[in-house]
Amino acid sequence: MKWFDYLPCNENIATTINNLKSLPANQMWGEINTIAKTRLDFTNTIKLDRAISLADKSNVKTLRLAILASATVAHLIPGIRVAGARHGLYLEVFCHDYGMALQNLTDPTSPLHAFQPDVVLISWTTEQLLGTRISDLDLHAPDALVNGALAELQLVRDLARSAFNCHIIQQTLLPIAPLLMGNNEHHLPGSPLTIVDSINNALKTASQQEKFDLLNLNLPVMDYGIASWFDPSLWYKGKQEISPLATPFYGELVLRLIKAQYGLSYKCLVLDLDNTLWGGVIGDDGLDGIKLGQGSPVGEAHLAFQRYILNLSRRGVILAVCSKNDEKNALEPFEQHNEMVLKREHIAHFVANWNDKASNLRFIAQELNIGIDSLVFVDDNPFERNQVRSELPQVAVPELPVDPAYYAPCLSSGGYFEAIAITHDDLARTQQYQANAIRISEQKAIGNIDDYLSSLDMLLEWSAFDDQSLTRVTQLINKTNQFNLTTQRLSRDEVEFFAGNPDTVTLQLRLLDKYGDNGIISIIIANATPNGTLAIHTWLMSCRVLGRGVENATLGLLIAAAKQRGISRLVGEYLPTEKNGMVADHYKKLGFSETEPKNPHAGTTWELNISNFLETPHHITLKQIPQS
Repeated sequence: MKWFDYLPCNENIATTINNLKSLPANQMWGEINTIAKTRLDFTNTIKLDRAISLADKSNVKTLRLAILASATVAHLIPGIRVAGARHGLYLEVFCHDYGMALQNLTDPTSPLHAFQPDVVLISWTTEQLLGTRISDLDLHAPDALVNGALAELQLVRDLARSAFNCHIIQQTLLPIAPLLMGNNEHHLPGSPLTIVDSINNALKTASQQEKFDLLNLNLPVMDYGIASWFDPSLWYKGKQEISPLATPFYGELVLRLIKAQYGLSYKCLVLDLDNTLWGGVIGDDGLDGIKLGQGSPVGEAHLAFQRYILNLSRRGVILAVCSKNDEKNALEPFEQHNEMVLKREHIAHFVANWNDKASNLRFIAQELNIGIDSLVFVDDNPFERNQVRSELPQVAVPELPVDPAYYAPCLSSGGYFEAIAITHDDLARTQQYQANAIRISEQKAIGNIDDYLSSLDMLLEWSAFDDQSLTRVTQLINKTNQFNLTTQRLSRDEVEFFAGNPDTVTLQLRLLDKYGDNGIISIIIANATPNGTLAIHTWLMSCRVLGRGVENATLGLLIAAAKQRGISRLVGEYLPTEKNGMVADHYKKLGFSETEPKNPHAGTTWELNISNFLETPHHITLKQIPQS
């Protein structure tokens, strides 16, 4: 299947794009976002990109991307910008003249330095790194060439990181060299294709050590063939290594990495049941009548899909069920069918009723305490898919194929759950959400909130940032939107800088209770200033632990850190966004006083004199964890 088959088809796409011109600029972006979520070939991608240039993007999150390349890449920009629109982002893209990458990097007065990118994409060609040198190579001793190529790429990354302190994406080399031996090419170490494999494998290792992201083109080349990506004629005519026909998919791959880096990937997979997880209708066909498991092609396809879903859950994707069914019937396969791979305990939230699915999806997001834009909804029924797309455009709804054998490839091709790293908390996410559901149920049963909090036996473990936690801390900083006082996004390098700065207080807090480990639930960064204050740069917390007294306990830790430094004042700032209105009064509730009131839409500043501060009682035990 083609990569865009997971997107719905618009038969009148060209007319739909042309009609954008008649809209006012401030109404265009929403329509562009909708159109970008449909199937677009290269021609329509170009047309939609022109419309993007006319739209009012003042309220759209904007990122600056610079492409440093040794080939002609201007034709890639429309695919990147349209992919950005598909994911709700506007990408300003810098592209240097052919052959001018290093000059732009090393000259502080260059257009690249004036652009100041948030993200740098390094796209070096196989020709650039191997070139004519391959002709003089000892075919049995290629190490010098491999090491030279890797050193050149590292130099470019180091220069970009030093100049811009930005997110780095390194593109792997395309395997475009013709074979010299055929199936046993690996027996010839100096074969150009073997050298490309060696460089790409080394980049995988380097990406983990240097903490850059890898745009691994080997994977789509393996799926669709090198001819879908590389046209030798276009290389010799215009130095285009990546074919224009591949640019829509190329842009999509780039944006998936950017979304993952900024914590914008989807979190939760919501599943229909009948004809989605199994063949047939459980309410009509009964437990013995549904198709699932060995002996039936349809049953085996659904079984493979369940295995894929279970592996997504194991790597941190939350699972939920949204089915039009009687709950008793819906639960029966999970509890009694011998071939079911997915069990009830794998599902963080289970909804089976006869309400419309858009309403149920809203309910699921609310119960899990995540944004509606965190959901991916999988349903075999076109009517249900279109109804959800219409009412909840924020929800991702893949266009599921008719044949269940293609369900897993469809979901995988969509790239909804792109990740740049997997942490311990990711692996435990389903259990964390299930335990939270039990907490909510017990809270309702006990009724008295004070008695309920006391019964939880809460333990708040805290420590400064350390090497082991940097990935998870960066992940939380870049994806927490609601309980986030300033929503300042930081790269891993910036987080590491704060961790090593003696004038900065860093706190990572993990909450445990009798139901389990909630994982790292809060992050604090505060800077000691020359005028004797501790200025809170970042304060964020998971909404899962709201109302348990964590805010008060955290403030106590900040006050202790300030006193240790001889500081008597805390200063915090609230910067409003579309999603963090819930913390507008956060500092006020904790006893801070507003200083120099200004337009609340632009933000507010708060101060606390800690000398006379009395901590609000809470039911949390504190435990410091030594840094590893």
